Amino acid sequence: MKIRTQKQIIESILINLQPFLEKKDASQITSHILFQSMGDKCIVKATDNEIGLSVTTEHILIESEGSFTANGKKLLDIIRILKDDEIVLELFDDTLVIKQKHSKFKLPTFDPTVYPSFPGTEEKGKISLDSLSLIQNLKKISPAIDTNNPKFELNGALINIKEDATDLVGTDTRRLAIATIAGNNAQTLSLIVPKKAILEIQKLFLDQIDIFFDETNLIIANENYYFFTRLINGKFPDYQRIIPSSVKHSVVLPKKEMIDAIKMITTISQEIKMTLLSDVIIFNSLSADNVEAKTEIELSTGLSEKFEISFNSRYILDFISQIDKSEFLMEFNESTLPFIVKDDNFITIIMPIVA
Repeated sequence: MKIRTQKQIIESILINLQPFLEKKDASQITSHILFQSMGDKCIVKATDNEIGLSVTTEHILIESEGSFTANGKKLLDIIRILKDDEIVLELFDDTLVIKQKHSKFKLPTFDPTVYPSFPGTEEKGKISLDSLSLIQNLKKISPAIDTNNPKFELNGALINIKEDATDLVGTDTRRLAIATIAGNNAQTLSLIVPKKAILEIQKLFLDQIDIFFDETNLIIANENYYFFTRLINGKFPDYQRIIPSSVKHSVVLPKKEMIDAIKMITTISQEIKMTLLSDVIIFNSLSADNVEAKTEIELSTGLSEKFEISFNSRYILDFISQIDKSEFLMEFNESTLPFIVKDDNFITIIMPIVA
């Protein structure tokens, strides 16, 4: 197989494929990227068997058909140091040769016929959700998804498709984020998608997509990308039980002023005490030493009594970073009970810090 391509084209493809490679053991074929020719198109794949991506492009010129593999990291390292010009990749026996004018590199290859296969879409269910809405709302909840929880199901996002809506849910046990997509669904089901896959989906897909699933895999495809991830097998917590059934108080808060006040306090402490009075909100740092930070916002809260609550600033800032409006709603009961921050279809329930 022999192909020609401009540096920026192959470099962009290789960068997108890096998260899908086996990183720990370079002797595994899953540390390699697979190149295949198909007519006038080149298909480039990477997978660690848990997650995989296939990129189809017409911007690589195929001089002779075939297939080859190459270590994904080493190939990218080579491409990066070459000039912004045409690059030739050619297979000689079991060696890949990368050439550009007077420069030449060689990489060993694996037998491409034993490269891991990707799951197909045949006989799989299809999710009829609006794909753009799905991706936008996955972005909202992704900061709340845990990463190294021994309960594997918490290291992913729940996609809970109900008859009248779809809930996207993430939690790290200190907060619970829920984004709801309204709409009637022909089927009901629940899937737990790993956080790594959620983050890659947000990077790759910006237009309409087809979504397929079975008990093991989730597949997302469009004209250029074919993505799959293994689903997490487990039972997600009953998140509906965590949502307070009623609230005593609710206050509309200004987004910009809240960001400014919280960030000012975080120069000293990530943990903040917020005191709400009838006409002002006071922010204090919670720190063990004698260093202190304090600021306030003048605001008519509608409260007749003082209310104090302490929280991790990151949880509030993560929520605010995902909303577009200039205001959001905060709902609370007691200072020791979870409180809610809310914006239309997106809520985050946060556990307070209790002394």
